[in-house]
Amino acid sequence: MTPSADVPLDAQSIERGRYLFAQSCDFFWGAEREDNLPPIGLPEIAFAGRSNVGKSSLVNALTGRKTLARVSHTPGRTQQLNFFNLGQRLTLVDLPGYGHAQVSKKKVVGWHQMIGAYLRGRVSLQRVCLLIDGRHGFKENDIAVMEMLDTAAVSYQVILTKADDCKNEQLDQIILETTLRLKKHAAAFPEIVVTSSRSGRGVEDLRALLASFANP
Repeated sequence: MTPSADVPLDAQSIERGRYLFAQSCDFFWGAEREDNLPPIGLPEIAFAGRSNVGKSSLVNALTGRKTLARVSHTPGRTQQLNFFNLGQRLTLVDLPGYGHAQVSKKKVVGWHQMIGAYLRGRVSLQRVCLLIDGRHGFKENDIAVMEMLDTAAVSYQVILTKADDCKNEQLDQIILETTLRLKKHAAAFPEIVVTSSRSGRGVEDLRALLASFANP
């Protein structure tokens, strides 16, 4: 199934995305508190998802770098909002994974408060990529995050990850269930992107989509 998109995925769009994500991508800010966010600057794309959903692997695949975002087998290792400058044209924001983090409940609550504050008040935030494990579909905490995004009126798009670990029939069912659920959420973009960091499936499509938000 070929994912639909809100920008035409023609050869020019694909090349524009490839070129953008081939530029330097450098970490420049880490925020552990809502009063320590960086100044407003470039357009921002945030990546959110459950712990161990493959968020760091996808960010690394998009940028063609193996260690840009830390990949860990320990859920919850990303414990701050990490900001990356992509070619002086776009900022990528790696949000802390939610759920299953092996830290105190107090710390988890603090993360959620910080993320909520960021989502509500960040005028440079153009879109949130909400990563959902393609093997399992939505969990309760995914739905809670979608409701938070709806309330904050932040545009978000579901990205299914780990597609290479799914049988075709299983993935088709998850895609159908996801599409139906998105119709119930006001801030959700109705189309999804299916990806695999391992095989590269959907990576160039997602690059093209995100490049449409970058500064010229």
